[in-house]
Amino acid sequence: MTDEGCSAVTSALKSNPSHLRELNMNWNKLGDSGVENLSDLLMNTQFKLEKLDLYECSITEEQCLILTSALKSNPSHLRELNLSWNKLGDSEVKNLSDLLMNTQCKLEKLHLYGCSITEKQCLILTSALKSNPSHLRELNLSGNQIKNTGVNHLCDVLKDSHCKLERLRSVTFTYKNQND
Repeated sequence: MTDEGCSAVTSALKSNPSHLRELNMNWNKLGDSGVENLSDLLMNTQFKLEKLDLYECSITEEQCLILTSALKSNPSHLRELNLSWNKLGDSEVKNLSDLLMNTQCKLEKLHLYGCSITEKQCLILTSALKSNPSHLRELNLSGNQIKNTGVNHLCDVLKDSHCKLERLRSVTFTYKNQND
């Protein structure tokens, strides 16, 4: 889907925003105007979207800022966000963390598989989870560059009695050929 296609979809949804609960935009390069239109829709308080899939959409730093800003302005409906296979830098992770720290954020599932998340970024995420641990039930950080320090930060979150995480995926499997 191009910018134009995304604009057409969001325009249709703006005319009747109250019924759609799940939006799957996976494997599309939404472009700047597509993300802006989607963000305008997310800011609409009548739009009750609960699940947003943006798997492998080549989300840029600026687009992530626009999306997270929209979600911060209307955080109470979205329950699941999938940003897997989008390369997230420090600022993108910080924006997501700011969203998670919002006490009105009701996000229960966050999928960040294969997003090039580093140990430093894992610390930023876990700090956010510590500050608002009561809603997130599932966190997928598989396929990232989280090593022992990152795992230790995740364990600190799990120790918190207010933490509601039921499923945590953070393992990166490494295959080693026994003949090497």
